[in-house]
Amino acid sequence: MISAPVHSRIPVLLYHAVMDDPPDWIAEFTVTPRDFASQLDAIVASGRTPVTVGTLAAHLASGTPLPPRPTAITFDDGFADLVGPTAEALAARDLPATAYLTTGAITPGRPCLLPPAPMMTLAHAPRLAQYGMEIGGHTATHAQLDTLAPTALRRELRESKAVLEDTLGHEIRHLAYPHGYNSPTVRRAAQAAGYTSAVAVRHALSSGNDEIYRIARLIVRRTHTAADVERWMEGRGAKAAPYPDSLPTMGWRLYRRTRALVRGAEFAG
Repeated sequence: MISAPVHSRIPVLLYHAVMDDPPDWIAEFTVTPRDFASQLDAIVASGRTPVTVGTLAAHLASGTPLPPRPTAITFDDGFADLVGPTAEALAARDLPATAYLTTGAITPGRPCLLPPAPMMTLAHAPRLAQYGMEIGGHTATHAQLDTLAPTALRRELRESKAVLEDTLGHEIRHLAYPHGYNSPTVRRAAQAAGYTSAVAVRHALSSGNDEIYRIARLIVRRTHTAADVERWMEGRGAKAAPYPDSLPTMGWRLYRRTRALVRGAEFAG
């Protein structure tokens, strides 16, 4: 498969928590507020046009025109900083974003596989919408979707969607696979559950001809700097989707499925 040319590559950034002192389990995928601010400034300085994933998905689905040199910013899980300093940093720069929320993690008393961490609550979700943030689903418990039996897979996808829709009063159309784990079966289930797009991880640049049910994202780690973001905004520093799964990826999926038969559903992380 021919890689997308540099000028058509679309950086879709994946953030998790933005905090100075994260729990150990999420530290690798956490950036400090200072680094986050410098990375946002790099996006602004790049001349890219930030869009929501919904806008990108509309292009992939029907060819709806995209603005010149688009980019997208996304957040997974629903950490506590998202409602407040993180949303304020985005709003101060007029940067739209898409937040994918794990309903079990943000609803006290619901089961969830995410380890303990400071999280927003489901009651705060409408505030994200007030900041202009697009909201998507990130399953109910953050399980490895590509290891689940059909009934459990449908429950993960449909329950979180229904909970968010009841809270926000509008349809939830976009999904993020926990840790990016997906498969042809998972992608078909996402479509059947009523999602019109889904983002994976892949640590790759997206493009105008990416796959709508596994849109590639660049995962931002604590070691990444504003210079890394600048390269991504130039369409460089990572491969570009679409491209087929590698043999190691398929082998890792088979191993995890086998392990799940013994251990049951496991945290995707």
